[in-house]
Amino acid sequence: MTATAAPGARVQRRRHAAFVWALPALVLILLFFVTPVLGLLLRSVTEPTLGLQNYAELIGTGTYLRIFANTFLVAGVVTVLSVVIGYPVAWALAVLPRPWGQLVFAIIILSMWTNLLARTYAWMVLLQRTGVINKTLLGLGVIDQPLALVNNLVGVTIGMTYIMLPFVILPLVGVIRAIDPAILRAGALCGANSWQCFTRILLPLSLPGIAAGALMVFVMALGYYVTPALLGGTANMMLAEMVAQFVQSLVNWGMGGAAAFVLLVVTLALYAVQLRVFGAGRIG
Repeated sequence: MTATAAPGARVQRRRHAAFVWALPALVLILLFFVTPVLGLLLRSVTEPTLGLQNYAELIGTGTYLRIFANTFLVAGVVTVLSVVIGYPVAWALAVLPRPWGQLVFAIIILSMWTNLLARTYAWMVLLQRTGVINKTLLGLGVIDQPLALVNNLVGVTIGMTYIMLPFVILPLVGVIRAIDPAILRAGALCGANSWQCFTRILLPLSLPGIAAGALMVFVMALGYYVTPALLGGTANMMLAEMVAQFVQSLVNWGMGGAAAFVLLVVTLALYAVQLRVFGAGRIG
């Protein structure tokens, strides 16, 4: 009886010790993450009066719906472009000789460490009518007049795709490197050509990394503020800008909280779908 109870007692002690060690982190999450979210939710249904009028106004007003449409459209396009561009880069990093791979990897990391505001202003310079991109296209004869690449959703998409690329590349590199090259060789020995090896072996095996990177990019793009504000302008407002305007300019915490809570619900729903499709153990 004693011998049987001893392992159970040890397990209970380990669980208790683990809880004690995790308690500071749990308190931190409760104070700085859960409490603000609950505060936003409370304000969204109590200001200016108790009820769901803020959510009804968000859903029933054409201007707000257009802002939601802009946000989801840009986030979706940025996600697709980031995956399409980032996948070949991740594959190259996984197969390049170690010195070259480390060099490219260092360049990608350094781009992430560069100040976000500085990078966005750099894109403003590049994309303006007298910028390098328009001058190059004009010089090559590709266009007859400068393209409007700033103060619209095109500029926002370009700038955000550049900023989001590392968040797709980094998880994909780890997933692709974990794939055994012998599987690809076995496919080639069985008669599969390069395209078939990619579509039937490499791509399916790397889907968890694609899903993790795509979800990260999409969620971050939904709540991005600096790049859309500088490259898009007020005529192409996105959700984060609308929340900032509600809180800072209009001092309307009810509408700001409602918009922020809608964004949070969408984020959690997307994460739940990914968990459902890929499973917690396969993400990342």
